[in-house]
Amino acid sequence: MKTFKLAVAGGGSTYTPGIIRSLMDRLEDLPLSEIRFYDIDGERQAKVVVAAKAVIEEYTDKIKVIDTTDPQTAFEDVDFVFAQMRVGKYAMRELDEKIPLSHNVVGQETCGPGGLAYGLRTIAPMIELIDYVEKYAKETAWIVNYSNPASIVAEGVRKLRPNSRVLNICDMPVATMRNIAAILGVEREELEVDYFGLNHFGWFTSIKVDGVERLPEIREHVYKYGLLTEDISKIDYRHADSSWIKTFKNIKLIMDHFPEYLPNPYLQYYLFPDHIVETSNKEYTRANEVMDGREKTLFETVKKYEETGILEDSFAVGVHGTFIVDVTVSLAQNLGKRYLVMVENNGTIPNLPADAMIEVPALITSDGPKPEFVGDIPYFYKAMIDQQLASEKILVEAIVEGSYEKALQAFTLNKTLPSAKVAKAVLDDLIEANKEYWPTLTKEYKEGVLV
Repeated sequence: MKTFKLAVAGGGSTYTPGIIRSLMDRLEDLPLSEIRFYDIDGERQAKVVVAAKAVIEEYTDKIKVIDTTDPQTAFEDVDFVFAQMRVGKYAMRELDEKIPLSHNVVGQETCGPGGLAYGLRTIAPMIELIDYVEKYAKETAWIVNYSNPASIVAEGVRKLRPNSRVLNICDMPVATMRNIAAILGVEREELEVDYFGLNHFGWFTSIKVDGVERLPEIREHVYKYGLLTEDISKIDYRHADSSWIKTFKNIKLIMDHFPEYLPNPYLQYYLFPDHIVETSNKEYTRANEVMDGREKTLFETVKKYEETGILEDSFAVGVHGTFIVDVTVSLAQNLGKRYLVMVENNGTIPNLPADAMIEVPALITSDGPKPEFVGDIPYFYKAMIDQQLASEKILVEAIVEGSYEKALQAFTLNKTLPSAKVAKAVLDDLIEANKEYWPTLTKEYKEGVLV
């Protein structure tokens, strides 16, 4: 029986134990001989690996586990790499959220100026990771990338390492599908959906079960409850915090205005930034919720396990873990399963740029994703995507060129920012906060005001 070697880049993530449990649940489909954990923060990773090893030992004693901060040790001869980097950890996420909010602008991890800031931190480490993998791993190795902000990271990879074997994925569409399935009383796997857009910026255009269109039924439910079941316990642990409940409720607000398609929940930040800011707690954001919740729980669980040998059931498998494993099984076994992933457009949506990194249904084969043809999209959605795409593409250019002006252009184009004046104020504050992480952004004009 063929076995695989897998590395987890960002092994110190709070998501790691849940992903490992999902891998263990699928060992028959993805037999593993080694799992290697790689992180630049070895101390944090070591604690997480304690929990990960305990999970593995519940299932098997035949998988070699390696905990390392050395790239060669991590990636040599591996078949797959799961990338889940968080550059700057939660301390920088907190600033990504709170600095924009101090200017009465959306403060969110992947959307708006916080997402742009996160992108400026993440592109260079992602390229470094790709280079390590290409140097040490098998030529056929795939990087399955969860690192946020996924859309900006995907664009950076497309531009800087266009031939790399990176599959960019996100669990937000799958989490939305999980809620849809719960509302309809079916399993998520029974849904067949059509979807188009950018990551965190897209729309479901069809939702079928056994060939029957159910989008009208979902539309009526959303008008009453948002995209939530009346029994919140049907929402998995990762998306059951109060901030997530609010996020799924706000889909009602979007569909009250634009009922044609079911939106990705994150579109609320772009369509209703004023409402989001008005209802945000500027002193206690999602970053604080995660640090006081999931992160605290993980390290308390590890401490208790080390003291007592009892591993509490704190690592239930949610869509985050199941999705990355589902996609990897399809890659490994050449199954051609249909999932929503990010791909270069190349005519999939003819009235968007060919080099746009879009999120659409694709068949996942051992050669990578094979996107399904979507066709032209209505002008309202195209115009919104064009503006967001321009913001993300120009941001990547700012990273490559070290250009302050292009960074300001990217911030100004983002729909969450009301004016160039506000965009500049937020950008300047974020530059100060990110001195340790961002490339130097040079002001280029010598004869104009930007000097």
